[in-house]
Amino acid sequence: MAVRPDTIHTNASGNGASGGLLESYSPTTGDPVGSVPTITPEQVQAVVDDVATVQPLWAQLSLADRARYLRRAAQVLLDHSDEIAELISREQGKPRLESYTMEIVPTIDALHWCATHGPRILADERIPHPQLLLKQKKSKFVYEPIGVVGVIAPWNYPWSIPFGEVAIALMAGNGVVLKPASLTPLIGERIQDVFERAGFPEGLVQAVHGGGAVGQALVESSAGKIFFTGSVEVGRRVGEECARRMKGCVLELGGKDPQIVCADANLPHAISGAVWGGFSNAGQTCSGIERTYVVAEVADRFIDGVIRETSRLRFGDPLDWKTEIGPMVSKEQFDLVMELVDDAVESGATVRCGGPTQPDGLSGHFIAPIVLTDVTHDMRIMREEIFGPVLPIVTVAGEEEAIALANDSQFGLGASVWTRDREKGERIARRIQSGMVWINDHSYSHGACQCSWGGVKESGLGRSHSKFGFYECVNIKLVSWEPSRMRDAWWHPYDEVLGKAIRSSARIIYGRDSQRTEGLREGALPLVRVVRRSLRR
Repeated sequence: MAVRPDTIHTNASGNGASGGLLESYSPTTGDPVGSVPTITPEQVQAVVDDVATVQPLWAQLSLADRARYLRRAAQVLLDHSDEIAELISREQGKPRLESYTMEIVPTIDALHWCATHGPRILADERIPHPQLLLKQKKSKFVYEPIGVVGVIAPWNYPWSIPFGEVAIALMAGNGVVLKPASLTPLIGERIQDVFERAGFPEGLVQAVHGGGAVGQALVESSAGKIFFTGSVEVGRRVGEECARRMKGCVLELGGKDPQIVCADANLPHAISGAVWGGFSNAGQTCSGIERTYVVAEVADRFIDGVIRETSRLRFGDPLDWKTEIGPMVSKEQFDLVMELVDDAVESGATVRCGGPTQPDGLSGHFIAPIVLTDVTHDMRIMREEIFGPVLPIVTVAGEEEAIALANDSQFGLGASVWTRDREKGERIARRIQSGMVWINDHSYSHGACQCSWGGVKESGLGRSHSKFGFYECVNIKLVSWEPSRMRDAWWHPYDEVLGKAIRSSARIIYGRDSQRTEGLREGALPLVRVVRRSLRR
């Protein structure tokens, strides 16, 4: 699958095999942005051990105290948001405005959401016992930290994806070892810096660099849980390694998100949604729109509108506030995208607008957003993740065909349905095989931490964000209290009296009316005798 270079198997320049420096370069100009020190794979376990020595002190804090630290981190992030946004645009190539809307602001909000709702979600949870035989017992769920959580981050959203996972892990009482993508190491360093500036215990959050081998070493370390974002191929290996070590992992492995445009859709809204969903972050979005299925009745108007709006997008220097499309993150990613486009054209697809371009004064690899028509489902571009600014549009006879084609994919991350009829939209949403479906919008919920994030099929396992993200970061323990006033009725000694009492109890509690009457008649005496026996000391 042609997708993101994965952290766990990326050999960037200065890949750290000898513990040297990892250089970072601007995808816009090719100029150096900075460098970070690397470690060797053999040193990773020592870092995990170091975090593990700090984590118990952090875990002893109350949930309210942890929440206060997260709010302090939010303020630090807000105070430094301008310089961090500029770093994201320089190192990753995302337009400056998107650095705020897709990276900075959502993580500030995520910190506040975790701080506000984390104490309630992670508090001990009482479990009712409606069963008559268990009325004297008291039970609760206790959410205990795992210990050290490993986060292996991608380069496409190098701030918001790992930051949200780190924040949730910390709120749950864990320490974190973060492995940033080798294409965006400086951004990873700033994540650690935010928490240090906020006064978190020194060494509780540590970033490690060094290419794919270091990511692999983190997976194989004693870290109790791994969050990985990347390709199916590498994610499967991460899952296998975690399974061998009897520990959990959350895998977000990309997508091939469909957009279904119904005949009754608000077309101007659906057109704008297609352009933003397909081309934001230069299409380098795991939940971006990569396939559009539009009902024939409105197809011509929709396609004309998408071409018109796409042609207006401005590409260039991501530091310019007016830029809407930045460079591809690397030459390799540019080549992967154009290989899929060229294959589609050779197979009969038509390029309606866009293509490789070169803004004046910039040496990066740019693609003006491409709209494709005359595509068929057997083309590679409809089966493989594009991860670039390309939107293939397919005209379908009706909604049933659109649903069938939307589900005809190995991926199942997100999807969107565009219709004015909410009831119909929700019916279609329930039939789409994906972890998320947005009606008349696309992908926005990654910026709303209360919403779960994750997919089905080869898009991954587990969920980040939301209460389910918290549950991924804890060991769920049952704690039960028995007041010790009487023995359980089902304890030894076994005899016929106990057997009749248990059988009659089942009929009285769960049976039909006639069975309840029979149970009372046959079981009254055995039940009394068992109760008396249980009360004896």
